[in-house]
Amino acid sequence: MGLVGRRQVILGASLVALAACSGGNGAGAGGGPGPDDMALGASNARATLIEYASATCPHCAHFHETVWDQLKTNYIDTGKLRFIFREFPTPPEAVAVAGFQLSRCGGATPEQYFARLGEIFRQQHEMFASGTMEGVRAKLLEIGASSGLSEQQVMQCISDDAGPERIRRIEEGSRQFNVSATPTLILNGRKLDDPRALTYEGLSQMIDQALASHTQG
Repeated sequence: MGLVGRRQVILGASLVALAACSGGNGAGAGGGPGPDDMALGASNARATLIEYASATCPHCAHFHETVWDQLKTNYIDTGKLRFIFREFPTPPEAVAVAGFQLSRCGGATPEQYFARLGEIFRQQHEMFASGTMEGVRAKLLEIGASSGLSEQQVMQCISDDAGPERIRRIEEGSRQFNVSATPTLILNGRKLDDPRALTYEGLSQMIDQALASHTQG
């Protein structure tokens, strides 16, 4: 069994353990968006930004706390930028996948998905403060309840086998860009290695340059 296959099995088992823990109430590669991606913005936008990120990554949480609102307002909502999000779990990976599953729960729209994921990022530190899986579970249930999901819905979504399978497909596609850490940003097919890309000032300059190049072309 290959590395991805073993990881899928481990993730699946860990998600079941998370769903069942305590209380007994458990029960596109390439530049365009694929069926596993969440995307916002005009499909004909002149620039496309792909983000590989993890729900448990503190650097991803910081990026979304300091960059996301301005990026969405000034580039995505204005039709200048197509934003594609790809789930790339980091340790504890089972918790990251559970967060992604919660964000997608109930056939969430992209807007609902990013609102839930944003709340997970915002409460990431609190989620791990207890140091226990039960503490993580309680925080995920709380976030789910705030978006109108019942405990049963949240736990069913977390334990859905589709999650690890989806992650496996996304990770296979990530080889195209040699993704090994989060967050990783891809702008118009080019991996952004400059650390300034993780600041709004730096990223906006890079997007503006990409937009200008597209216009000139």
